[in-house]
Amino acid sequence: MAAAKKTTKLGNALNKAKEEPKPLKVVEEEHKQEQPEDNRYPIPPSRQGKRTIAAHFDPAVAIQLKRLAAENETTVQALLGEALNLLFEKYGEKPIA
Repeated sequence: MAAAKKTTKLGNALNKAKEEPKPLKVVEEEHKQEQPEDNRYPIPPSRQGKRTIAAHFDPAVAIQLKRLAAENETTVQALLGEALNLLFEKYGEKPIA
């Protein structure tokens, strides 16, 4: 008598992949259900309704920006907001940062 084949996790995944694909709406609903009810990483009130803007610069830029913030007793974020407002004004936009 032949021994029964042992199914591995990879085998299960491959068998599942062969099945009929689910409609996108069903997949989205399943994904929503997987999210935990409790928010492990709550968004601080100061960041609610805000978006992150990021860019990559030479490390010397970060050092100089932090030094300027310390010398002027302000934050890097405040300096970046000031810089963005100057940029917006230069191009005829409202300073909203």
